[in-house]
Amino acid sequence: MSSTPNVSDVSGVTPDGAAWLASAGTAPRGARPLWGERPDTPVVLPCGVVFDVVSVPAIFGRRMLDRLWEEGPGSGPVAEYRGRMLLFGAVGTAQRLPALLRWEEWGAHGSRTDGVPPLLCHGAGDAVTVPAPAGPARPDAGAPARWLVAPDSRSPWLPGPEVLLWAAVRAARAAVRISIFPPADRDANVYDVSRRR
Repeated sequence: MSSTPNVSDVSGVTPDGAAWLASAGTAPRGARPLWGERPDTPVVLPCGVVFDVVSVPAIFGRRMLDRLWEEGPGSGPVAEYRGRMLLFGAVGTAQRLPALLRWEEWGAHGSRTDGVPPLLCHGAGDAVTVPAPAGPARPDAGAPARWLVAPDSRSPWLPGPEVLLWAAVRAARAAVRISIFPPADRDANVYDVSRRR
């Protein structure tokens, strides 16, 4: 019995998912042999060819992921790397999402999204570190990269910019507790309307 973990054992990345990831590289056959020898090695892959990536702080990313799965269409592959969540999106997302965020006045001082974290969009010309298909040898080892939603096919569904914007806005609303009512005046009189005749 081999001590090397199977590509699909730990993280859920299937051989087809690993092939999809490898296809993003400039040398698709380069990542596969590396993973064959060292299946727990993260690799750097270019964005804008097979996928784009939206990177957000892990806590906010978890809120976005919850919205996507509880109220929306689900997500594509999702990884965590050094305290940030990497949401894999359709090619072109990194180009379009910033304009949609500006339209929403994302993070603008005094706006309803003031105080929300910036979303970093990685597209053509960028690269990201993706977790190894096999994951760390010991899941509790505190590995800097791991899959939360692993790729499982040669053509996984990838959300576009509108879906990721939708999830971000809903996550921000939950985090910021946006209200349409002004704060209560502490010196205002309070009347018990249940005593009306």
